[in-house]
Amino acid sequence: MSRAQRIDTHQHLVPPDYAKWMHEKGIRPGGVDLPAWSPSAAVKFMDGHGIRTGILSLSTPGVYFGDVAEARRWARDVNEYTASVVSDRPDRFGFFATLTLPDVDGALAEAEYALDVLHADGIVLLANNDGRYLGDPGFAPLLQFLHDRQVAVFVHPGELPAPEVPGIPTFTADFLLDTTRTAISLILSGALAEYPGIKFILAHAGGFVPYISYRILLTMMSTKNKAQQAWTLLDQKHQVPKQLAVLRQFYYDIALSASPAALPSLLEVADPDHITYGSDFPFAPPPAVSFLNKQFERYPLDGSLRAAIDRGNSEHLFPRLKS
Repeated sequence: MSRAQRIDTHQHLVPPDYAKWMHEKGIRPGGVDLPAWSPSAAVKFMDGHGIRTGILSLSTPGVYFGDVAEARRWARDVNEYTASVVSDRPDRFGFFATLTLPDVDGALAEAEYALDVLHADGIVLLANNDGRYLGDPGFAPLLQFLHDRQVAVFVHPGELPAPEVPGIPTFTADFLLDTTRTAISLILSGALAEYPGIKFILAHAGGFVPYISYRILLTMMSTKNKAQQAWTLLDQKHQVPKQLAVLRQFYYDIALSASPAALPSLLEVADPDHITYGSDFPFAPPPAVSFLNKQFERYPLDGSLRAAIDRGNSEHLFPRLKS
């Protein structure tokens, strides 16, 4: 498959009014300056990096800062702006709609509007919302709605509900831990099993999830007070624990993660049909994306798997983009 046919499930936008709002608040998402963005710049980037279509999403910090009415206004503004970008170039763009969590009522209303009126391709949710992770029982009404609608949900990390470490940008490691925490929250709360209709896409190869998969398994077993017995039995049978299959329910993008260090863990844990291409543009500058793309292209993969990651798996998630 041609590189020019990639579908990028991890591509951000920075609407001009939203950028002004962030500057007024003095926010540097992930500990970096807010990047410049425009639809034309995004198309130019995609043309230079083998990407046919970018699924746009708002990055952290989203729109909620403690004021429910403000969050609802900004979610609507961002979603309508993004829908207009997609309407102008439906072949080059799609979008994940922004919601208002932890405001569940607002999130439900906005999700319905975005999917039914704006024809969003899916929903973006931050891994934690005012310190509450996605397995929080209070979020159940939204998860039920998304399950019933069989929605693709892009899970993007945000700032940890913990102090920053001076001198270390939060995107370096905190973002990865945030994604990992919410994945475990969805598993241990039972939400992943309760709402299988939701197609969760974890950013950045799932954070630390693939690397610590057996530690997650140990946690799952420990909660049932049968950990020692279970591990002894598995050791005697030399089996790969079937409980690891829960991690194959998630989708994983390879944004900033297509390295010879990260890919082996991801490929060991993820379902091959559940891995998608991601760039993280414009927060990841084009030279960084070029470097990671080269690492991905050099990595020894079966041709059919590479084609699936570049495009095929995303076509199943977003049928309107089928070529």
